[in-house]
Amino acid sequence: MLALDVQEQARLLMAARGPKAIADAAQKAVQFEQEGRESDARAWRRIEAALIQLAGPRAK
Repeated sequence: MLALDVQEQARLLMAARGPKAIADAAQKAVQFEQEGRESDARAWRRIEAALIQLAGPRAK
């Protein structure tokens, strides 16, 4: 997934779910890790990181 795609997905998810988007992305990453889908898990970890940046310093 390209960096631009990661940022776009993060922005859309944040608009739809608000602060809960960070937890949603983390849960998706864990789900894919448990299923052995490492590429998908990495993509969701990148989306999670982008969401944290979008949310600002209080989101951690």
